[in-house]
Amino acid sequence: MIGAGDIVRKRIVPALRENDNCDLIAVSRGRGERAEAFAAEFGIGKWYGDWRAMLADDEIQAVYVASPVYLHAGHTVAAAEAGKHVLCEKPMAMNVVECDAMIAACRANNVKLGIAYYRRFYPVIERIRQIIASSEIGKPVFCQMNTFEFFNPGPDFPRHWFVEKEKSGGGPMMDFGCHRLEILTNLFGKVVRTESLTANVAFDREVEDTAAVLLQFDSGTCASLVVTHASHESRDTLDIYGTRGAIHIERLNDGELTLRSEGGERREVHPPSANFHTPMIRDFADALIENRDPRVGGDAGRIVAEIEDDIYRRKTNAT
Repeated sequence: MIGAGDIVRKRIVPALRENDNCDLIAVSRGRGERAEAFAAEFGIGKWYGDWRAMLADDEIQAVYVASPVYLHAGHTVAAAEAGKHVLCEKPMAMNVVECDAMIAACRANNVKLGIAYYRRFYPVIERIRQIIASSEIGKPVFCQMNTFEFFNPGPDFPRHWFVEKEKSGGGPMMDFGCHRLEILTNLFGKVVRTESLTANVAFDREVEDTAAVLLQFDSGTCASLVVTHASHESRDTLDIYGTRGAIHIERLNDGELTLRSEGGERREVHPPSANFHTPMIRDFADALIENRDPRVGGDAGRIVAEIEDDIYRRKTNAT
């Protein structure tokens, strides 16, 4: 484990412990005393103040990169060159150029690369794919996602880097918007057109506090995604409107959907794992054991990064 922040403490370490196909051997943090304390708290056998030294440990086969976004590419490339498989936190990197370097390093060193878009493993997302494939709601015409989460950290807050452009790459569209972009591309395929808006509505900061993007997919389906750090009311909705029906989800993490079609209305419940990260980590470890690609690999992470680059109008080497 490179990095040991809140997400590691709350979800990743428990998920590793819940899976019987992997062991958590070592952890590294920027300050050695914190790495030592974290290892002692969770009964981890080894700790490192220098992640480079950890990569030299022959007992380690794979690394979970849980560092801030601006460090993902460097950590991943170094791990690959040390012969370690990599499961990297989202978003994959600061831009497509970094994603390409990560993918190339993993391929050159014959190691697997996974990206932690854990919502790919939500049963409700798979159920939506089934409904769309069945044509029960007809052709998907428009999908709308709204994700609002108030976030205004002080300068001493541990996650203040989320609003520092050079470290985060952007505001809520990078932070949790990336998860929703992954869902949209998973459901509807390749994006062929984007129109976007980023703004600072409530906070004076380096990155946007509110963003919106309109997408069109090669199937013709259109979608909108609105994210904000400034709304007092939280939202996490997904609505899909088709030519013969619609799917409505009030809170994505709950896994409840309402389907309205020519056959009437019904409610279905497909809850996620109690720990969202557990199925993703199980799949990644199984991929290594079975010598296959993880379900969410570097290519999926790159697709999201390409859209993010377009939203923020960053230059890319995309073809």
